[in-house]
Amino acid sequence: MRLIFYFLLYFGFYLFTACTKCPHSITPHQDSKAYVSLLHITECDSFTQVTLQDAWQPERIAATYLLIDRQRPVPTHLPQGKLIRTPLQKVVLTSAIHAALLTELGAGASIKGLADTNYIVSPQVKALLRTGTKNIGSSMRPNTELIRTLQADAIFVSPFENAGFGGLEQLNIPLIICADYMETSPLGRAEWMRFYGRLVGLGEKADSIFQTTIATYEKLRQQAAHAQTPRPTVFCDLRYGATWYQPGGNSTMGRFITDAGGDYLWADRTESGSIPLHTESVMAKAQHATIWLVKQGIPRTLTYASLAADYPPYTHFGAWKQRHIWVCNTLQTPFYEEIPFHPERLLQNLMEIFHPELKMEKGNK
Repeated sequence: MRLIFYFLLYFGFYLFTACTKCPHSITPHQDSKAYVSLLHITECDSFTQVTLQDAWQPERIAATYLLIDRQRPVPTHLPQGKLIRTPLQKVVLTSAIHAALLTELGAGASIKGLADTNYIVSPQVKALLRTGTKNIGSSMRPNTELIRTLQADAIFVSPFENAGFGGLEQLNIPLIICADYMETSPLGRAEWMRFYGRLVGLGEKADSIFQTTIATYEKLRQQAAHAQTPRPTVFCDLRYGATWYQPGGNSTMGRFITDAGGDYLWADRTESGSIPLHTESVMAKAQHATIWLVKQGIPRTLTYASLAADYPPYTHFGAWKQRHIWVCNTLQTPFYEEIPFHPERLLQNLMEIFHPELKMEKGNK
């Protein structure tokens, strides 16, 4: 498998139902719940039931979908839920993240509309726009009239706390809630591919990809845990005014750093999202950190000189002095298209940054 370096060393030039039997839950691995937390899939004799928990109120069910093969009759006495005939033949997506996955699964032709196309980096996803996929505008304010003309079977949407889906709710088109980004572990988010795969009739292929992802991720994690070199101390990103956001200890990035063999400076924080911190507190805690990871989507190229010009105190960090800043520009690298469903790729990248002796030979990447 090829390895894309998501973070590049900053050298200076780049930075269920009583009448219908549900015999078993779909558990391709015994410890499924150790990964995903908001998604539950139950395979019944004539349909698949998918239940999504509310990310902000886990005791509440956000949605229940009943997936039924479009070639089979609709069973009687179904449980409550939104009926979805599968495989979906025409879908509208509000995120390139899911476009990349469906393309990998072989369902790219089903994507009839896609939002936020100006931010797409993946060549495979860009190719969709040249072969008929329509630009539906911003994911925050999509062109509902255009979407109506596409006659989609479903629209994939990302949920936000205390927010609806605007005009999309008036189109009478099923909305598929994509809360994968609210999972707190890299493999938990990746497991959502099993749901999306079933929507397009490619559940077995999605299961196979996920099994490979688990095996690769866990192998890499074990290698990092037994690395011979000391675990480097790590912090992230740049300040914004008087505030400096760091990933929470229970965030996916926090988990990535730990699993890759790094000592994340805010690993003891329980937040699963970003932590707003005073710039001075970050400088005090991270001044002697070994590794500095910066992820940004900016049109210009960062250099050590531009960092110093932007904020001279950056030069006080040990990582700046030792040239141990690694940068991921999400306008140049398909970070958001690839990493959500292939966390093993970023884990390998980080592991080789933290422990260079573990760098794999070219043929094994």
